[in-house]
Amino acid sequence: MRRDQDPRPARRGVLVASAVAALIGSALGVGGFTFHYAEGASYLSTDPRACVNCHIMQPQYDSWQKASHHTVAACVDCHLPPSGLAKWIAKAENGWNHSKGFTLQDFAEPIRIKGANPAILQENCLRCHADLLHDQVAGATTDRDAIQCIHCHRDVGHGPTAGLGGRDLGLELERRAR
Repeated sequence: MRRDQDPRPARRGVLVASAVAALIGSALGVGGFTFHYAEGASYLSTDPRACVNCHIMQPQYDSWQKASHHTVAACVDCHLPPSGLAKWIAKAENGWNHSKGFTLQDFAEPIRIKGANPAILQENCLRCHADLLHDQVAGATTDRDAIQCIHCHRDVGHGPTAGLGGRDLGLELERRAR
């Protein structure tokens, strides 16, 4: 090394690189641990038991097991688009909302479908039952003002609303919106 060269900039570079590597390593370690602890890989499946990895979904899972559709439809069949990028976007959004709600304990009880999910649910009802209902479904829409399938068939997916605990906030919110 020449006498006129200052070794401090090189040391600073090593220190900065070491700090960045430590931060990235810590983030990966914490993320990996969280993914493992939260059974993250199970959310990539279609197994309904993945929905009860966090305890806040247990009443919904229990009521689904008693409902009429439990032998023909799993959670993802009703609550996610059937395929493509839309499915993975909805899955990621729902996963984020559920994990945030569970971690921060800032979810309403009983849990209610919201956001883009009612439209996804309606589309799935219409898609699965199109052959069965011909004329009725042909005129059905997912418009905000249209009557939704769950308006009359509320108990199909999760059984009687009493199984979800608490008063029926869905009906109460529906009445307030009018």
